[in-house]
Amino acid sequence: MTRNASHRPDGPLDLVVDTEAADPPYEQIRERIAARARGGELPVGAKLPTVRGLAQQLGLAANTVAKAYRALEADGVIETRGRNGTFVAAAGDAAQRESVDAALAYARRAQRLGLDHDEALAAVVAALRATYGD
Repeated sequence: MTRNASHRPDGPLDLVVDTEAADPPYEQIRERIAARARGGELPVGAKLPTVRGLAQQLGLAANTVAKAYRALEADGVIETRGRNGTFVAAAGDAAQRESVDAALAYARRAQRLGLDHDEALAAVVAALRATYGD
């Protein structure tokens, strides 16, 4: 079943969620909003619909949209400003910081596991190929 929603108060936010897809609805919402923010379609400062509003538009449970928003906030893509609403954050800086932190954590863990530089790098390259399809 496919559901479509449009939100127009602060610009279009057309999302299509396929409830029969392999990815759960919250992940589809998370990925589509993140991609639009990264691509500039949703500029920094753009206001997003409320959790309840988007859930109603998509015909989904509010908890599903809330889960997507929590993941987006944890990734630094969006920020909630209390009663003022939810906005697209300056994700570049947050994403860069998080990727550096994750890389450092991985490097330290690989070293503790006894991997040498080339083995650790090969594992990263394999993971990137698997993720990005290169």
